[in-house]
Amino acid sequence: MTQLPELATLPTRVLVTGGAGFIGSALVWALNQYGVERIVIADRLGTDEKWRNLVPLKFEDYVDADDLLTRLANASLGSFDLVLHLGACSATTERDASFLMRNNFEFTKDLAHWARNHAARFVYASSAATYGDGARGMSDEDESNGGLARLRPLNAYGYSKQLFDQYAARSGLLSQIVGLKYFNVFGPNEAHKADMRSLVHKAYGQIAATGRVQLFRSHRAEYKDGEQQRDFLYVKDAVAMTLHLAMTRSANGLFNIGSGQAHTWLQLVDALFVAMERERAVDFVDIPENIRDKYQYFTEADITKLRGAGYTTRVTPLVDAVRDYVNGYLANGSRLGS
Repeated sequence: MTQLPELATLPTRVLVTGGAGFIGSALVWALNQYGVERIVIADRLGTDEKWRNLVPLKFEDYVDADDLLTRLANASLGSFDLVLHLGACSATTERDASFLMRNNFEFTKDLAHWARNHAARFVYASSAATYGDGARGMSDEDESNGGLARLRPLNAYGYSKQLFDQYAARSGLLSQIVGLKYFNVFGPNEAHKADMRSLVHKAYGQIAATGRVQLFRSHRAEYKDGEQQRDFLYVKDAVAMTLHLAMTRSANGLFNIGSGQAHTWLQLVDALFVAMERERAVDFVDIPENIRDKYQYFTEADITKLRGAGYTTRVTPLVDAVRDYVNGYLANGSRLGS
């Protein structure tokens, strides 16, 4: 199972935005494993059950995300040597582009400049959604503004992430910070994400209730039903990669965060049926028309650059990751740290 990498140095005090969310809370959990507890979490808790992710975690303070920039400006939160910016609206179906620009682009820009002006290492979540349908590749090597401008995100969420990547490249900021293009991350602490939960979480509930799972039918002749492919990555691997890059000062720029190997949806649910000790039973349904032209049929992270930055830890095989998620968390409703 995933081992957190050895870190030559540890951060003294950390700000984690989106710290109650999926990857954000997993990062706080991982920092706690290293003994780091001087952590300030910023988030918007809303009315869902996201707050439950915070209960087992050890941290110093919590601040509402809407107050964060003001609190940083008046120095009431103190200093940080590391800022992990995971806070964003990550709904690929969000239609309010103005909200996405304010929340995902403008906020990130302001926070990045604050971090650089206060000598804090800045690591932010970009997204594999910036690659669109993948027709222009999924390499993180060309991070020039011109190279990034070639990409064509399929939704407003992906574009809001793309816009900051381009801004950071154009302004020269990207050479001083780290942007992470997360692929299909799944694992504990995602229950609050509603429709944005991973298929593993959704399918576990379907199988537990009915013994069957629904997958999208293919609407492209070159892919059979269930053989659309994605790069699935366990959240424990995602946070291990993130913290390695955060604490490797020579690593700056954009990095793909994925397994480096695409799997089909059928391979994913097969791993789930095995973990649940059930026979495979799959029903195929049409992709809803409102997302059909935005649906990705293939994603696979090129992680050569990540490996070149010294990350040598083995990625958890899909079957093992699904088994750990099912037996360690889904079967008993627990969260990281609980």
